[in-house]
Amino acid sequence: MTKEFKALVVNKTDEDFSVNVESLSFNDLPEGDVTIRVHYSSVNYKDGLASIPNGKIVQSYPFVPGIDLAGTVVSSDDDRYQEGDEVVVTSYELGVSHYGGYSEYARVPGDWVVPLPENMSLKEAMAFGTAGFTAALSVHRLEESGVTPEDGTILVTGATGGVGSMAVSMLAKRGYHVTASTGKESEHEYLKTLGAEEIISREEVTPEKIRPIGKQKWAGVVDPVGGKTLASVLSNTKYGGAVAVSGLTAGVEVPTTVFPFILRGVNLLGIDSVYCPKDLREKLWKRMAADLKPDDLGEIENEVTLKELPDTLSDILQGKVRGRTVVNILS
Repeated sequence: MTKEFKALVVNKTDEDFSVNVESLSFNDLPEGDVTIRVHYSSVNYKDGLASIPNGKIVQSYPFVPGIDLAGTVVSSDDDRYQEGDEVVVTSYELGVSHYGGYSEYARVPGDWVVPLPENMSLKEAMAFGTAGFTAALSVHRLEESGVTPEDGTILVTGATGGVGSMAVSMLAKRGYHVTASTGKESEHEYLKTLGAEEIISREEVTPEKIRPIGKQKWAGVVDPVGGKTLASVLSNTKYGGAVAVSGLTAGVEVPTTVFPFILRGVNLLGIDSVYCPKDLREKLWKRMAADLKPDDLGEIENEVTLKELPDTLSDILQGKVRGRTVVNILS
């Protein structure tokens, strides 16, 4: 194996903060059972936070961000994985307290590793990444709670983001009537391409005054936004409907009441993709290669290099990134 390799390293001292592509050695990698030649990673909001000095993601420096990776096993002390196996790693402590995917090589615990499903390439796996997995888990939980296409419209908030874009496409493929909410008028055609049948503004979803209980509009909701948006969609969810919440870009405070829950039996589904059990994780990755695989995956993703990554991390924090950004580590 190569003695030195490239990685995006963030570093913080009393005087300075830096984000640079640097050379590392295998001795720099953390402990783990499986060493992987990383082919692709992806860009998530959490990665953007890891690239700024006050992002409250990275606990110690220097550090390699990247909460997703896909690549080929080069060595393994775990009998489940052999040299040459194509694998995916997302979530857990990757890119948070354990060196992440923005590196030509990574070393991780075997329990974090998922075999690459059939009918999915390494690049496609990172077009999904944590955002795609979160969307898949949201769809799974809605289905599990009994929400069917016959029940009515599904709302997706923050629809041009990574989770939102994936959720729109997955739900449409599953036969649901999807309404997408966005604050970006320029992206309406993009959302229609993904399968949204209606596009509504962010203001329509989250008015200035939120009623404790409003009109029954949505059979289900995929909400990666949180905050007042979550409070609003809860009040407008139909009797027996469900809201799958996975994000907090609109804040962590939810100004709601118990009324949607005790008057309409609305189910609030918390979506945690970080510590999702391994058996469900592997099941969902297989579905993402089958019935949850968007026909238009290429419309959702774009590609950058490791060198271009710092600018992209800045863009995602400013809301300038649409869909999913794949990082080609090999280029």
